[in-house]
Order: sequence, then C-alpha cells, then structure tokens
Amino acid sequence: MEPITAADYHDIAVPSDPRLSPDGDRVAFVRRQPNDDDSYETTVYVVDAAGEDDPRRLTLAEGADAEPRWSPSGDRIAFTSTRGATDDRQQLWVLPVDGGEARRVTDVVGGVSQIAWSPDGERIAFVQSVTADDREADRDLAVPDDYEPEDHPDPRVIDRTVYRAAERHFDGRRPGVYVVDADATVGGVTDPDPAESGAIDRVTDRDADFAAPSWGDADTLYYTEAVGDDPDDSVEIAIHAHDFDAGETERVHTTTGWGADLAATADGRVAFTHAEPEQVSMQPTDLRVLDAESGAVTDLTGGIDRGLGRGTAPQWGPADETLYFATPDEGKTALWRVPADGSADPERLLRPGTVSGATVGGDPDAGPESVTVAFAASEWDHPGDAFAYDAAADETTRLTQLNADYLDERAVGEPEALSFESDGVEVQGWLLTPPAGVGDDGGEPADADGQYPLAVEIHGGPHAMWSTAGTMWHEFQTLAARGYAVFWSNPRGSTGYGEEYMQAIERDWGAVTMRDVMAGVETVADRPEIDDSNAFVTGGSFGGFMTAWAVGQTDYFRAAVSQRGVYDLTGFYGSTDAAYKLVEGDFDTTPSAEPEWLWEQSPTGHADAVDTPTLLIHSEDDTRTPICTAELYHRLLRKNGVDTRFVRYPREGHELSRSGEPAHVVDRIERIARWFDGYSEYHDAERALDRPEDDGLSAGEVSEDSAESEAE
Repeated sequence: MEPITAADYHDIAVPSDPRLSPDGDRVAFVRRQPNDDDSYETTVYVVDAAGEDDPRRLTLAEGADAEPRWSPSGDRIAFTSTRGATDDRQQLWVLPVDGGEARRVTDVVGGVSQIAWSPDGERIAFVQSVTADDREADRDLAVPDDYEPEDHPDPRVIDRTVYRAAERHFDGRRPGVYVVDADATVGGVTDPDPAESGAIDRVTDRDADFAAPSWGDADTLYYTEAVGDDPDDSVEIAIHAHDFDAGETERVHTTTGWGADLAATADGRVAFTHAEPEQVSMQPTDLRVLDAESGAVTDLTGGIDRGLGRGTAPQWGPADETLYFATPDEGKTALWRVPADGSADPERLLRPGTVSGATVGGDPDAGPESVTVAFAASEWDHPGDAFAYDAAADETTRLTQLNADYLDERAVGEPEALSFESDGVEVQGWLLTPPAGVGDDGGEPADADGQYPLAVEIHGGPHAMWSTAGTMWHEFQTLAARGYAVFWSNPRGSTGYGEEYMQAIERDWGAVTMRDVMAGVETVADRPEIDDSNAFVTGGSFGGFMTAWAVGQTDYFRAAVSQRGVYDLTGFYGSTDAAYKLVEGDFDTTPSAEPEWLWEQSPTGHADAVDTPTLLIHSEDDTRTPICTAELYHRLLRKNGVDTRFVRYPREGHELSRSGEPAHVVDRIERIARWFDGYSEYHDAERALDRPEDDGLSAGEVSEDSAESEAE
C-alpha cells in the first residue's frame, strides 16, 4: 500500500449538495475534483437512489457548476454555472434530465445563487448582488453586449460597517431577490430593452441585503432582509412575503440571528432559524415556525440541547407536517425530525459521519416513517460519498464510490476515539497513528522503539466541531502517513455538546481551550507509542489563534504552524467582516471599552514569551481573519529572535484549506510537514529555514524528463 501524500489532493473527488428528486428515485449532487494546479472540475451528477446504477454525469466539464435543483415535475434540473463566461459570474441554466441540451436562462451582471423553483415549475427565484447603477441601467436583468465592468472603484469610498466578505469588496453591490421565467432563454432576456422583455422580475428594488428566497404557493415568495438602524451592525432579520398577483410585499415577521434560513409551505407556514440577540455569536440556533396569517410562532427545538448547524436550511417533509434539520452532535452530524405543530420533541433520525448536505423526500401520503433522506457524508475511511437513507426500512445505501480506485492503493489509518477530563468536564478527542502497510516492508513508519512524534491539531470557530473526517481528512491522513501520531479534539467552546459547553469560553478563548487541549495531550502522551518530547502543534482560524496562544504559554512543543489566525483581537475587530461580532459576543466588550484587557487576551500580548519555532501561513485576500494581525505577530516574533517564517498565498481567502487553488492546498500541507520535520528527531531533515525555499515541496520538484530536457 502507498502512503497518502499532500499531492494526492489532485486525485480526491468529493460530493456536495445532494438533492432528491420529487419522486424519490434519483439523487443529483455536485462532484468536485482538481483539474490542475489552478482549477477544479465541478459538475452535476445523477445517481439512482436505490444504488442500482453507477452515477451519471449530467453537465459538461466546462465551467463550474453548482446548486442542482429539481423541478417540481422532476423532468428538469436547474443549476448555476460559469460555462461560457469570461469571469466567475454564475448564471442560471436549465437541463432536461432524460436528454437534451442545457439552456441558459440568465445573463445578469450580479451572477446567480440561492435558486428556488416555484411549486408550479413556471418560475425560478434567485439572488444576485448589484449596484444601484446596475438596476438603473437594467444590467441586473440583462447585460448589454457592449458592457465592460470596471475592476473596482478608484478610489474606493466606504459607507458601510461591513464592506467586504469572501475575498471581495462589495463596491456598492447588495444582494437582491429576482424571479425568472423557467422557459426563458438568454436570447429572450437580452432583448434591446431587457426591462420590457418580461423574463425577469425584480422583486426587491432598493439598497438593502436580501436573501433566502423560499416559495409558499406559486404566487407567494418569502425572503429575508437585514434590518435595523445599521443593518450591518444589527442581528435583526425581517421576513417578507411578496404576492405576485397583487404586486405587494408585506413584512410578516422579524427574527434575530447571524443570518436566517427559510422554508415555506403553500398554506402560509414559514420555518425559519433564530438565535437570541444578546451575545449572538455564543447563542445556539433554534428552529421555529411562523403562521404568516395569524403571526403565531412555534419553537420546535427548545426540547433538545443542540443548535442547528450554520448553512443547513430546515426542510419540510413530503406532506408538510414534519420538519427536518441537522445539528452537530458529539463529533458527528445528526439529522432530526420534528412535528411542525410542536406537539412532540425532535427525534433523531440518523447520525451518519460528517454530513455536507442532505435533502428529504418521499410519498406525501406515506407519512414521516417512510421518507427517504439523501445526504453526502465522509468518514475516516473515505473523504466523501453520496448516500440514501430509507426510513421505512431503516437502511442506508451507499450510492457512490467516488474514490474507490484511489483508496484501493492507499493505506488509510482509523482514528481511535478518546474521552478525557478537563476541569471536571468530559472532552472528546481522537488519536490517529501511522497506518500499517505503508512502505516496502509493510510495516508501520515508526522508529526502532516503536514511538511516534505527536502532531496536535486545533479546530477553528471557535464555535465549530471536528469529527473523524470532513475537510480535515486529507491533512490528518497525510501527517499520519509521514510518521506522526495526530491528535485532535473538541474542547469547550465547540458546538455539538450543548449550550453550556459552547458558552464555557466566554471572555476566555485562550486559557480554557488550552487547558482542554493540553489535558488531551497529556492523556495521549502517557501512551508508550507516543514520544511527548517530540510534540508539534497547528491549527487554522481560531486554531491559529490557539496555536499562537499556546506557544506564548508553554515551551512544550518543538515547533508550531499557525494558519490564517487571529493574533490581535483589536486589529481583528477593526479589519474583519461581520466576524467582528465574535469580539462583541464572545468577549462581551469592544476595543474602546477594554483595550488593555483585549491585548492580554490576544496572542500578540504574549509574543515576548515565545521561544517555539513558529511558521505563519496566511491568505492575502482573507477578509474573515485579515492578514494585518499576522503581519504584526510575525514582526514581534522576528524582533524577539524566534525561528519564524511568513508564507502568504495570493488570490486566496479564508477557505484556503477547503477550496483554494489545488497547488496552494497541497503546498500548505507540505509546508506544515516540512516545518515539523525540521525539528523532529524522527525525520532526517534540516530546518526549513536552512533548506532552499522550495526544497521538499511539490512546486519545487522537477521531473526527470524536465531535468533531462533542461540539461540538453
């Protein structure tokens, strides 16, 4: 068996966004795999829900496809794609499922996302982000052939509290809700006067942030709007109902939270997510149902000590009597159902591995006991596949084997689940040791004494949760294949263990989390196979914060790699996107109120105590944890004579480890391993600082053929 390497990232395919057809017979999903160093092939596949046939690719490899959505009749799939575009703007396409060419439905300046079919299949709602000038010139309805967008305003004039996110400045663009005729074509949309073509309706027509379109009946569309005196600085979210027959819009409710998802029914019930506004970053997200006519609201999840996972929209069951939702749950994803009238507490339906999306369907007359759930999940032995769960039979069928050929040739290690105590609280963790069967001798890559150096991984968030798989599968397995025992855990502050557990780090990110992490380290260090004198630490985002915090508190680790971290809470507050609410919520303060105290709660406040060799990795276009605080921390380490290096990735944002350019994803993992290897007694390697810049990295390798060619 071959060891897993960082460069294997190019060979790994992952599924996402599985969508069950209306008849419950087929599942559409998105398959993504690197094309080359710079791009991915992202296409839509369809597979039989019974698992009887192989997946069939439905869309072309050109461009990037996303959001497959079945029409109510099940004969068409709408999706977004960049095919044929000169930029990364997603447009709306519709494809006959059983044969025929895809038809482009929009050519709009703001791109297309959050698509939703009307119940009669005649219209599709979507969201696009545009400027007031775009609306004035009707470019949000159709882009003129001679239109040439400017790269960005010069100068940029900022009049918003939050003015950038996801690697981009808003530059005056705000998301609005639109509806397009499902039978339209680009030719119909791009009439000389697009405003009169009638193909696209502008549902919202003012400068505000709208989102989450969800149809009730065929003439009623619900959506959200960020409201408040300063919507950027508010957690108030209005729910609107737009009546197409009357041409009127009504605010039917106002909720609170860090965003809201909607799911509506034809009889005027709207399921929505809610979080209490006080210190909102530390509040669990619950599920409620609004009766739009009466205004009555029912709380459905008060009976469980779990919050809905962010980005997981609630769904109605086939008969609109039951709601389905997902939560993090002790290192896994739990899928739940609950009567929509609140007559009973939620019931956990299944608890697969790490779920990246799920949809529910089935016969409306069969009841909730006979639904089918399509979901994408990963586990320790695979990076992701599509599954279908038959509630009536209580059976799960694996629908895909996307990485079967790859996994047949690789040695994959199985993590061991751990439980340990910290401050009298039980904490969950895992230990992954190098897998057997690696190398020519089939043995484990350990030294003569059978010991391994220890790599400690700390998750981001802080209100997040790790499992045995998910997006970290490849990184954990790569480090293990290189001979490291890898330890990770869900310390207090993590989601999936209840409200009290999540809120235990209020006003204390560093000390509480470190006690929990180090309690786990001490637990695994007692094992004879672990050499705790060769311990290393890394993490990203909040994990980067904690990595830098740890080396400012202890010399336990031989080396550290801090990735896309927060190093100064004041600088973070002033430069991040809406994540500044983490400071207000988790610390219940602002820099102007307690500047000295926030400095003491920051890794920069303890940089003078750092002796541990520390590599800093950051993305230059990261708007969530902007690079400015990493620059400060790096300068302090340099001035203090610490072994350090600062690696910056252009064109990348906060999601580098999950969706960056493939070459950058690989390079990041290789640099982590190389940095650790240079300070490990188990690896015959010089310090990274003493090696040529690209030595030991895929980007610096030259094939024999290339070398011979150059020699000639």
